[in-house]
Amino acid sequence: MRRALEVAATTPEADVPVGAVLYDAHGRELATGTNRRETDLDPTAHAEILAIREAVRVHGDGWRLTDCTLVVTLEPCTMCAGALLGARVGRLIFGAWEPKTGACGSFVDVLRAPGNLHPMQVRGGVLEEECAALLSEFFQKHRYTRDPVVES
Repeated sequence: MRRALEVAATTPEADVPVGAVLYDAHGRELATGTNRRETDLDPTAHAEILAIREAVRVHGDGWRLTDCTLVVTLEPCTMCAGALLGARVGRLIFGAWEPKTGACGSFVDVLRAPGNLHPMQVRGGVLEEECAALLSEFFQKHRYTRDPVVES
């Protein structure tokens, strides 16, 4: 998770700082990703998706990352959880829980839904406070505050 936090720190300024690292079965780093949704004007440019895209190029198999582990600083959303299932990632480790959009146990649990053909090991809350602090700092810094309208 420390490596994922390092990656998150490189997120472009306009994007929510999330870092993802995908490791192969031997613990070698295959790929990293940060959120680039705002920077790339791409609603699918989440850290997990970008890491998966790069990992399949390096790994050489577009949909069998079975023995691989994704480590990400924030609980994946529904889109990212679906991508993890589609890529058959074997393990997910995440930091901060996301009660509004988390799809790995907070809001919904896509990864452990009945009928999933490829069960995945999931561990959440790893270095949770550090991961959550990174997000809190970002939102405090980027929160828009309006001055009250002064009527004449």
